[in-house]
Amino acid sequence: MTNRVAVAIEALADPTRRSIFERLAARPSPVGEIAAGLPVSRPAVSQHLKVLKEAGLVTDSAEGTRRIYRIDPRGLAAVRDWLEGFWATSLADFQDFANTAAEEDQ
Repeated sequence: MTNRVAVAIEALADPTRRSIFERLAARPSPVGEIAAGLPVSRPAVSQHLKVLKEAGLVTDSAEGTRRIYRIDPRGLAAVRDWLEGFWATSLADFQDFANTAAEEDQ
């Protein structure tokens, strides 16, 4: 596991950050909109966004007087690539299992 992936997974380990991340996956949003409905303050949401940004999972851009946060596809791609390594191994193991079971049935 690369350091980037480890930092991203660690950032997503917090339930509030996961909730923020899921909201941003639905659509890019400013802090106030993200904070609406969360059980933490707006400054706390800003701190969580900072952690997600440092982990490479979120990026932001200025739009007028607001900052709009969105998922950073590069950070998400690193995590996805890491997970896909397990998926490929699992599929190969399942194929071996299925082939062995088929041979035993014959």
